[in-house]
Amino acid sequence: MGFILAGSLALTSEQARAADPIKVGILLPITGKHAKFGEIEKLSFEMAVAEINKKGGVNGRLIKLIIEDTTGKPDVGRSAAEKLISQDKVVMLGGGYSSSVTAATAGVAINKGFPFLVNTGSADIITQPTAHTPSGKKAAKLKKSLKKEKDKAKIAKIKKEIAAFQARADKEVERILPRFSIFRLNPPVSEYASGLEGFLAEVVKPKTVAILHENSLFGTKGAASFEKSAKRLGIKVLLKEGYDAGAVDFKPLLAKVKSKNPDLVYMVSYILDASLLMNQSMELKMNPKLFAGAAAGFTLPEFKENAGKASEKVVSATLWHQSLPLPGAKEYFDKFRKKYNRDTEYHGAEAYSAAYVIADVLKRAKSHKAKDIRTALAQTDMMTVFGPVKFVSYKQMINQNKLETYVVQWIDGKLRMIWPKNLSKTHYVYPVDWLKERK
Repeated sequence: MGFILAGSLALTSEQARAADPIKVGILLPITGKHAKFGEIEKLSFEMAVAEINKKGGVNGRLIKLIIEDTTGKPDVGRSAAEKLISQDKVVMLGGGYSSSVTAATAGVAINKGFPFLVNTGSADIITQPTAHTPSGKKAAKLKKSLKKEKDKAKIAKIKKEIAAFQARADKEVERILPRFSIFRLNPPVSEYASGLEGFLAEVVKPKTVAILHENSLFGTKGAASFEKSAKRLGIKVLLKEGYDAGAVDFKPLLAKVKSKNPDLVYMVSYILDASLLMNQSMELKMNPKLFAGAAAGFTLPEFKENAGKASEKVVSATLWHQSLPLPGAKEYFDKFRKKYNRDTEYHGAEAYSAAYVIADVLKRAKSHKAKDIRTALAQTDMMTVFGPVKFVSYKQMINQNKLETYVVQWIDGKLRMIWPKNLSKTHYVYPVDWLKERK
């Protein structure tokens, strides 16, 4: 009788666990300078999970999101990731906004072999295993110091040290590969401008460019990537200069740009700096052939609200638009607008799609142990409103989803997709007389 009772209790306990919601940790900037990005992603995650749970959740169990505020700071992000894993006992992590924060939180996940589906953090190093090794990190620091060094003997010494650390990193990576737990849904920043390259080559045909960027991981990597794009296109880089996060007075920098008279001004910026750059360029009466943004701050609805008429005709790279022929893309956009009385864009689509990938992974995983979830993530092959999701390895990156990028333009206060031509329903506006446009 005792045996039967014990078995009954065990069964009841197992049933109780099965009825519990599945906890998933989401890392987002809810407060701080990146809060607007965090807000649009939080709302999209919540909308998607509500839909998933309404349809039965994951094999009958509901998903419970535990959202932690990273405040846009790497140290806070690390602590938030530790809390979600150790205290909240989530089964996996999602989210990840800002390359600096995501790289930091990815380090926590990798050390524990804990599954983390990144949907926005874009620096290439996030899915490059060697970048997460001790020697790989030391090599990266030395590369930064190399840029400032002018002494030839010291440069030679630093290069030798970098080579030694990189050789060690190649050996160290063998130890972390079996438990490398980062999977990325969005494209890396090195590919953000790939769609824009076609537009520049075929339509604008600029001969010179000035590249401006925030001195952050996203900003510096995005600027370096576009410098390579410019080289491929035969565009001369007249200026590549960074500015501090939180800067508000860009007039000295913009005056410097204006004095060089570039055909193209390319900016890698978040929301506040993107808006201020355009407003202050208008005040200085700058008139290049084109102002172009590297996605991020140039696609949020707040860019139009903050920059006003200075946002008109600005072009930007983007990773998504609701007019793309993707299943459910327009429906997601319309549902978001109806529910929240505001527009969404690619950041929201990333989060919404990530929620559906998470649900799919948890349904397929043999168990909700970290190893089994990593295996299920690696086997993912599905379509989302953001596009297809299948994790592959290339360019030293692993577990990386590979997608196309596109070009949008602010036309009459609306963010319209203008490139590539075969997917665009709106014709681009070019050339642009910026002085006339902003009167």
